[in-house]
Amino acid sequence: MRQMKLRAVLGALVLGSWAGANIETDLSNVLKLGPRVAGSAANESARVYLEGRFRALGYTTRRETFSYPRFDDLGSDVRVGERTLAGQALQGSAGGSVSAAAVLVPGVGTPEDFGRVDVRGRVAVVRRGQIPFAQKARNALGAGAAGLIVVNNVAGELRGGTLGERVELPVLGVTQEAGTALREGERVTLSVRVRQGEVRGVNVVAFKTGVTRPELLFGGHMDSVAGAPGANDNLSGTLAVLDLARRAANTPLAARSFFVLFDGEEDGLHGSRSFVKDNAALVGNLRAMFNFDMVGVNADPLAVGGDGDLVALARRANAGLESFPAGGGSDHVPFTQAGTPTLFFHRGIDPNYHQPGDRVADPALIGATVDAALRTADAVLSAAPAAAR
Repeated sequence: MRQMKLRAVLGALVLGSWAGANIETDLSNVLKLGPRVAGSAANESARVYLEGRFRALGYTTRRETFSYPRFDDLGSDVRVGERTLAGQALQGSAGGSVSAAAVLVPGVGTPEDFGRVDVRGRVAVVRRGQIPFAQKARNALGAGAAGLIVVNNVAGELRGGTLGERVELPVLGVTQEAGTALREGERVTLSVRVRQGEVRGVNVVAFKTGVTRPELLFGGHMDSVAGAPGANDNLSGTLAVLDLARRAANTPLAARSFFVLFDGEEDGLHGSRSFVKDNAALVGNLRAMFNFDMVGVNADPLAVGGDGDLVALARRANAGLESFPAGGGSDHVPFTQAGTPTLFFHRGIDPNYHQPGDRVADPALIGATVDAALRTADAVLSAAPAAAR
């Protein structure tokens, strides 16, 4: 009887109660604040606004703070003759200035690619794609390069690139246009200017008073990268979480759920890693963690990835829902590593990803994502606990 009642309530939430104006208003108000880089004033202003929205819905909110070292680019570039070409240092790169001949490495920077040319003491130039940045950098270092330039494989700046580890080599990401100015054998001066500092991150946790052992956790990151307003990445996911809380308020779903906005995702999933570490008992009790990242632009149709059983439940509950192999680039990952079943809602990488043009997200697409999540939550909570796992 309890499951039938819950199913009826969730069905009503999906069918009739989405107020698109709420998402549109919140989207506009937060975007006005500018890029929400972790540790910035805009990030804090957005958090204060969103906390207020949760509390207006009757939720209790708490802040969970953490800190981590961050790599900041202080203005890196490469000089070719009289021209200075701007770029972005990849996180984890060593700083330094190198004046040497440029070597255009064929391919994308595999060991075999570097074996075809001599980059010893020179600045290697490779294309982005196919293998991680860290592998390109390690391969360049192993081949004796004094510096590495990675040329973007799509239009726009190469923003937010990370090696994921420290590599003792100056590594710069540049646009396709800048890449065409780099010619074989021409002397260039690569200047990578970086700083390592400490960032204070803050997660926001919203829940109904008295809820201490939630079965579901709905989460998404609220920070963006420098220079990008972050409408789709990831204000869309943030507002999906808020709209889930809005629709669930004063229903049985709210009494079984936590709603979390993670900070520091763009710098390496720091907020979600901190949450999992600091809330081990809570995380261990979850039947599912739903993660929302980039759901406001239909670069691809809405799809889910993650735990096989959850993906199957979601697809049965939502006709036409696509699936994909969820990778390691968003806040579901620490939960997966802790043994919690996860489901990642995503609409693909849009052309404005990590760019100044990330200013648009469609409230209707965000609302449709919430519809799918609510139907899936119904399926998870209606299933036997073992089946949900």
